[in-house]
Amino acid sequence: MSEAVFDLANRRATIALARRLAPLLAASDLVVLSGDLGAGKTFFARALCRALGVPPHIEITSPTFTLVHELEGRLPILHADAYRLNHPSEVVSLGLREARGAGALLIVEWGEPYIEVLGGEAMVVRFEHGTAHLPALGSRRATLTGAGQRGEEIVLRVQA
Repeated sequence: MSEAVFDLANRRATIALARRLAPLLAASDLVVLSGDLGAGKTFFARALCRALGVPPHIEITSPTFTLVHELEGRLPILHADAYRLNHPSEVVSLGLREARGAGALLIVEWGEPYIEVLGGEAMVVRFEHGTAHLPALGSRRATLTGAGQRGEEIVLRVQA
């Protein structure tokens, strides 16, 4: 399993990682964001959506209560939050897999337990608060891993 680790000293570094990842993503890709509350998932999702061409006048917020936000960049994007979901059937009822099949890029916060229900082949980004290497307030570490062939491919390309 491929893995890429990025120490993110500040918000600019997080935005830079999103900009590095965005050109590698294609229609029907799945990006799963995981980490504790406040670890930077929604901030990263916002930066990634901007890097994918979502205009600045479009507000990009956490979909915690609405569950799914539809956005338009260089490709259709569905930004979802599975935090309040308890069963794979609830994920299925959101229609995310079908939207992915129709070409939407899925960005799913808290989606790790549902990768297979969402069609597999994902790139997972795990965020951690400051580490021993980066103890400063606001620092993060992002670990990218691939689930399936397409996820592995994205991780290898982001490392290059």
